[in-house]
Amino acid sequence: MHSDSGHTTSIWMSAPTPRFASLNEDIATDVCVVGAGIAGLTTAYLLARAGQSVVVLDDGQVGGGETGRTTAHLSFVIDDRFNWIERLHGEEGLRLAVESHRSAISRIERIVLEEKIACDFQRLDGFLFLGEDDKEDLLDKELVAAELGGISDALRMEKAPLPFDTGPCLRFPGQAQFHPLKYINALTRCIVRDGGKIYTGTHVSEIKGKPRRPMITTSDKHTVRANAVAVATNSPISDYVITHLKQSAYRTFVIGVRVPTKSVPAGLYWNTAQPYKYIRIQPMDDHDVLLVGGEDHKTGQADDADARFARLESWTRARFPMSRDVAFRWSGQVLEPADGLAFIGRNPDGAQNIYLATGDSGQGMTHGTFAGMLLSDLILGIQNPFETLYDPKRVSPRAAIELAKENLNVAAQFRDYLTPGEISSSDELAPGSGALMRRGLKKIAVYRDEKGKVHERSAVCTHLGCIVDWNTAERTWDCPCHGSRFDPFGKVINGPAIAPLPPAVA
Repeated sequence: MHSDSGHTTSIWMSAPTPRFASLNEDIATDVCVVGAGIAGLTTAYLLARAGQSVVVLDDGQVGGGETGRTTAHLSFVIDDRFNWIERLHGEEGLRLAVESHRSAISRIERIVLEEKIACDFQRLDGFLFLGEDDKEDLLDKELVAAELGGISDALRMEKAPLPFDTGPCLRFPGQAQFHPLKYINALTRCIVRDGGKIYTGTHVSEIKGKPRRPMITTSDKHTVRANAVAVATNSPISDYVITHLKQSAYRTFVIGVRVPTKSVPAGLYWNTAQPYKYIRIQPMDDHDVLLVGGEDHKTGQADDADARFARLESWTRARFPMSRDVAFRWSGQVLEPADGLAFIGRNPDGAQNIYLATGDSGQGMTHGTFAGMLLSDLILGIQNPFETLYDPKRVSPRAAIELAKENLNVAAQFRDYLTPGEISSSDELAPGSGALMRRGLKKIAVYRDEKGKVHERSAVCTHLGCIVDWNTAERTWDCPCHGSRFDPFGKVINGPAIAPLPPAVA
């Protein structure tokens, strides 16, 4: 999916992005990959290296979705905590989960070396420290669980090497960071070198799992016939219901603050707060940028981004006195599975030869890379020991409470059909703003553009019918149920919706 159109700017967007033409003919291939982010391009790269003919489709530009909106932590320190993963998936499940992230980092490192990719890849330590209200026994439990997961070199320390007193922490050697767009831009060159084809500005409107050879149809009515289809669109567009009932969409917020070079030690840092803060340094030419993220909320269920950015900035300035100006700020979409692990594998509705990857759970760079490794094995018929753990069809009874809570939250969003509009007339809208308006029994998504022209679309999400809400910071319409997002004029930005918001009926 393509990038947001609002007021926020990711630090990575200055990297030159390769341009590709749109698909303008019917074609056939061994494998069609939908999505040109890290999951899709890793899948395409590995399959092309294995001799498969590969076609990649994306409705935006390369890296224009969530890969361009990450903080690019490369870590096997699981965001949802080792202790929780062990409780839900057992000791063996935890060990496999850790190993999958560890193997993803190693695969990135190997590709960087073999393909000579200049993407600021760097191995470094990770540090987990306590949130303000958390107790030290939380770290003790995590250390025990880390050892169960096969991490033998984790170490408890008195504090993390940050310029404030973090209190006790856990140190995890062997983590990494990189520049995500420089990396995936290089992958596109490798894919083309190996005979693959990439088409951007190409919106997929339908994926049919026809017997043996699936067919993809674009909004321009061109088709791609393939032996297999890998759907790597962050939120899957090949499975309309099943997967979306097992995960929830969140917006997460990031600021990039200029600091003097080497004034903050390089490392990956997280705390245990809810929602947690995550920190790293990105070197620039004559200074460093301190990236600080957090302040998550469910997509479409809050419109207070400025306040969240302000809280991040206040937290940062109180702890990093060398902070200068805020050079970057942006938000991204995180998909949280109820049981903490991504969904990577065969489409759960049984469609033949269609595969998906979703549920990044805040670790999109390693989940996305591992998705490419697992999906390419499945498509090539190679046995993979992680297949069962990440199977999109899996049922996790121990996560039933979390699953029920999230689906009750979704059900509650349908009350929006009964509430009044936020405005009674489009005259109330300032240029560049949007709001919901009631017209009889219908809710209308009304946007006034910068020139003063009013645009009206149906406010009903084209996925499963929830009422969308206006996101002021990004200038998007966001669905509070399953995270679909639309630009001010109703065009799809994020799935699972495929179709745009239709024009409002007078």
